[in-house]
Amino acid sequence: MRRQLSEEPLNLEADPADLDAEAPSIDRFYVRCNFPVPRIDAGSWRLELGAGFDRSRSWSLDALRALPSVERTVLLECAGNGRTLMSPVPAGTPWGVGAVGIARFSGVRLSDVLANASLGESARTLVFTGADAGTVKPDGTIPYQFDLPIAEVALADPILASTMNGEPLPPEHGYPLRLVVPGHYGMRSVKWLTRIDAVEDSRPDLHFPRKYRYRGQEGVPDETPVDRMRVRALLTHPARGETLEAGPVRLRGLAWSGSAPIDAVEIGVDGTWHAADVVEPLADEVGVRWELGWTATGGDHEISVRATDATGATQPDAPIWNEGGYGNNVVERVRFRVGQPRG
Repeated sequence: MRRQLSEEPLNLEADPADLDAEAPSIDRFYVRCNFPVPRIDAGSWRLELGAGFDRSRSWSLDALRALPSVERTVLLECAGNGRTLMSPVPAGTPWGVGAVGIARFSGVRLSDVLANASLGESARTLVFTGADAGTVKPDGTIPYQFDLPIAEVALADPILASTMNGEPLPPEHGYPLRLVVPGHYGMRSVKWLTRIDAVEDSRPDLHFPRKYRYRGQEGVPDETPVDRMRVRALLTHPARGETLEAGPVRLRGLAWSGSAPIDAVEIGVDGTWHAADVVEPLADEVGVRWELGWTATGGDHEISVRATDATGATQPDAPIWNEGGYGNNVVERVRFRVGQPRG
């Protein structure tokens, strides 16, 4: 069951236990909006390719569907996931650890659309504009816009998605078309996409790329862009708050990184670490599912989970604060009470 954090704009946090399902349903996927959800008529909707293209073009949904289709399972995580675990808690949407979701997105490759419009030789950055808009200080009324270095197109292979888990995108997830950038935090996967422009360099006038920067974090230069997801592990079973029976318990969860494949997942039981079994890759090698058997005994216990990726990056034992509350990949710790076995 999702937890509503705000109504306007709509923000819903997923229950990590819902991610334990092999194919989590759309109505359990977290929702992140900066502005009210726009209502769009798909028949009149167009995707405009504007500045920076040698051949500007307007695409209808039918024209996009004539391109080769692609389907990818993608794990998306909000950059503010885990914000409330920091101290003091930074300003922003008060996410716990449930601002993460997995879904099958289908559509067309961004690279195929770009090839049909011919990028100008000087272009280095793409700017994506959504149909959602609102008022922010000090910029006034603006649309949601985010950028993506063109070099990342070949690395991340983004898609322009029109369906989610085999169904048309729901309005809150970007109907009729959204950008999906695997491996990157979700703010880059622009919803309700209406326009793509190509520019020579990043644009300092854009509010959201300017907002999503690391500031005040030890070991990270100020103004470093928030981009790829940091390595992280999450417990999905048993459910938080569940009282367990003594005896065999199967611990399960997810681990992911936007920079490299997961190399190891470790589970701490009352401070003693054990190597988990990686049972299934998911989301285009961005993440995996893991399991570990545990014989639970009566009393209170703490389960910790941490992951390490192929670059050697691992999770910190304590939250590392920054001004925006971004990228908090602290080791997760969940407490359980174990009763006596029945009978």
